[in-house]
Amino acid sequence: MSGRVRFLDTRPLRSSPPYRALWIGTSAAQLGAQVTLVAVLAQVWDLTGSPVGTGAIGLATGLPMVVFGLLGGTLADTVDRRALVRATTAGQLLAAGGLCAQALADNRNVVLLLVLVAVATACAALGAPARRTFPVRLLPPDQVAAGLALNNVSFQFAMLAGPAAAGLIIARWGLPAAYATQAAAIAVAVAAVFRLPAMRPEGVRAEGGRRRAERGGWRIVLRRHTLWGSLATDLSATLLAMPIALFPLVNEVRFDGNPQTLGLFLSAVAVGGITAGLLSGTVTRWRRGGLVQLTAAAVWGLALACFGLAGPLWLALVCLAAAGAADTISVVTRSALVQLETPDAYRGRVSSVEHVIGVAGPELGNFRGGLVASATSATFSLVTGGLAALTAIAAIAAANAPLRAYRTPSEERKPPAQTATTPSGSP
Repeated sequence: MSGRVRFLDTRPLRSSPPYRALWIGTSAAQLGAQVTLVAVLAQVWDLTGSPVGTGAIGLATGLPMVVFGLLGGTLADTVDRRALVRATTAGQLLAAGGLCAQALADNRNVVLLLVLVAVATACAALGAPARRTFPVRLLPPDQVAAGLALNNVSFQFAMLAGPAAAGLIIARWGLPAAYATQAAAIAVAVAAVFRLPAMRPEGVRAEGGRRRAERGGWRIVLRRHTLWGSLATDLSATLLAMPIALFPLVNEVRFDGNPQTLGLFLSAVAVGGITAGLLSGTVTRWRRGGLVQLTAAAVWGLALACFGLAGPLWLALVCLAAAGAADTISVVTRSALVQLETPDAYRGRVSSVEHVIGVAGPELGNFRGGLVASATSATFSLVTGGLAALTAIAAIAAANAPLRAYRTPSEERKPPAQTATTPSGSP
């Protein structure tokens, strides 16, 4: 491997038409989701005028993510994953239509709004584990990390462009237009899923009962050092060093509560993530995925500890950008490792474990940071959290030699999903 910097690796978009269609549909859906996030926040605030009301949005999304994410993992290992994602994406489209209809009807019932949000989230969570398995079935092993990097870049761009677009749409055309934008985006995603080949799980046996299947994901994670080490690394980073909940306090104490500064904090993380994504061709070609993830997660913890001590605004933003870049590299390498190290018959359930850790870790980490800061200070919470994450990651690296030594498979192969051409795979 040469030492030169490589830009975003776009081989997956060129080599796999099904992956290209999936990426376009997923990118559209992510942009629509960010527009809807702002629209729901604005509508709930208009209806309740209370932070308790806006906080209830987290409840309406968090619980369905965990419950239906785990259920979706079991389903993804027992049915055709393409059919499952088709059905759940169609459910999201119906929920988006419901959100648009209630806005057109000038709905004043916040419970109805939150129920529709919960339904949309449940549909997305139910299909998420199956959707996570698609890149490894559509791409050769040496392009899986590149495909996941492309997914991450589109997500980061959606986080930057979506809220800004939502503000313009709501200001000019109102809430119904914002929800209609999401419906149109999900329609693109539905069309993309219908272009995929059939993807039944490999090696599934009918005699494997549902109870046994539910335990399978956790059991295989705990038995494989590379899997538990990779997921434990991610959990350590987010649980111990998540900074988002502390941004308002840091902004108040150090920068006089300027709302523009608060926005810069969030933008700095996204800019770091996008930059790392655009240069990810370097990282995705490295075969030492476990070592890359451990290093990136350690940089995340160190950067946030430095953010806790940073005085000038420019230094704080640099630290957050470094953390965002490290997070992107860690997420991409972890996702590739988890998919490549998991037998296909278990990928749905293991993906649901990854999904739950990815959802719960940041939320619990923000809660932990807020509790510590309320008892001490934002600086103490950030510095101790970052150093604790660094220590935990170092301990995982020391104890887990297989993760340190892990190498991404390099042999070329034709993705099995692309060979499925018979009509029998249709639902």
